[in-house]
Amino acid sequence: MLCSVGADYVIHYVSPSSLDILGRDPGEMIGKDFDEFVFSEDVEVLEGIATASVDDGPTTSHARVRLIKKDQAPVWISINARCVRDSATGEPCKYVLTMRDITERKVLEEKLSALAMTDDLTGLWNRRAFEQALRREWKRTVREESQLSMLLLDLDRFKPLNDQFGHLLGDECLAAVASAICDTVRATDTVCRWGGDEIAIILPATDSIGAVRAAEKVRSAVEALRFHSNKDSGESVSVTASIGVATAMPHSDGTITTPQNLLQAADKALYRAKRAGHNRVAIAPVVPTREVDVPQTIATTKAADVKLE
Repeated sequence: MLCSVGADYVIHYVSPSSLDILGRDPGEMIGKDFDEFVFSEDVEVLEGIATASVDDGPTTSHARVRLIKKDQAPVWISINARCVRDSATGEPCKYVLTMRDITERKVLEEKLSALAMTDDLTGLWNRRAFEQALRREWKRTVREESQLSMLLLDLDRFKPLNDQFGHLLGDECLAAVASAICDTVRATDTVCRWGGDEIAIILPATDSIGAVRAAEKVRSAVEALRFHSNKDSGESVSVTASIGVATAMPHSDGTITTPQNLLQAADKALYRAKRAGHNRVAIAPVVPTREVDVPQTIATTKAADVKLE
């Protein structure tokens, strides 16, 4: 689809292929602001093209945006924009846009991206996705001066269960635990398979009290699961989980730590829970969000254990 847009973003010409791509006759678009047909979140991308053309910027720019079809459905468009300048002043006077529908390609890219971030067995986000989510939520926590909590869960004595009943039951157990956790936590929480039988849960805008409550709900949900080790005999087995809890909160001096410090505190609290007898929640002290290293003994010397019957 070809389109000619003035320096004021008003459309001067649209090729007939607009009917196939956007379901819009050219007459419906000519004389209107091009931004009217762009998703609001993507308008800034187009403005970047115009900005780049000011002060003798590049003649041709490229962008990917979502345009709005007549039925209000989104369509991903690849745009090559050529800036045409006034011969006398050198100022941009119009833009010639060459646009291609890349919706199918974009959908495929998103599917592949999701697969790269997903654990095959459990359907949870994988470690790479966890690290991205943690950085993103940490930045939001600092920006909003809220609190961020993390749960690090490890299944108790999972290897003996695998050895005794086989990996098929072990896989069934991991998948069921993942599902139970997702059903227990909030939609805004991020659940990831950290590795092996460890699962990490990021709890945005959650203080230490809320994190402990969430951890106890997760622990109880896992404890309630039952698995049939022998369908003929009806014999069932169960698993339990130890959970380490850590919370970061804004500090009065306005400085921050790294997200890795929060993860380290949750990890140390987890191993304290396992040493204390399994199937329990261990709490690390509140971690002030300041840019200093957290002491190595933070979770082992000051953590408290919680076991609610």
